[in-house]
Amino acid sequence: MAITLTERAANHVQGFLAKRGKGMGLRLGVKTTGCSGLAYKLEYADAPNPEDVLFETNGVKVLVDPKSLPYIDGTELDFAREGLNEGFKFKNPNVKDECGCGESFNV
Repeated sequence: MAITLTERAANHVQGFLAKRGKGMGLRLGVKTTGCSGLAYKLEYADAPNPEDVLFETNGVKVLVDPKSLPYIDGTELDFAREGLNEGFKFKNPNVKDECGCGESFNV
């Protein structure tokens, strides 16, 4: 089981945490929503929850709740700039289908 961040994503997270002045890492999970059933939840974490699974990649701690882990196991998180847009990109090997808008997925 593993969640990884590219170097570019890790640099973005580290820079944001430094600007924010607090936080231990990134919290990644899924929630039920959208056309296809699941959507990613991504937020900065100040402290771990007791049940969290911890991964560390490129110097960044990634916390995942155990219920989300089966849906995102093996995911690589990248940070991309495309024209005027920038944001995190999820490369999840478990995804079977995505909705047309790209906001949700199913496994």
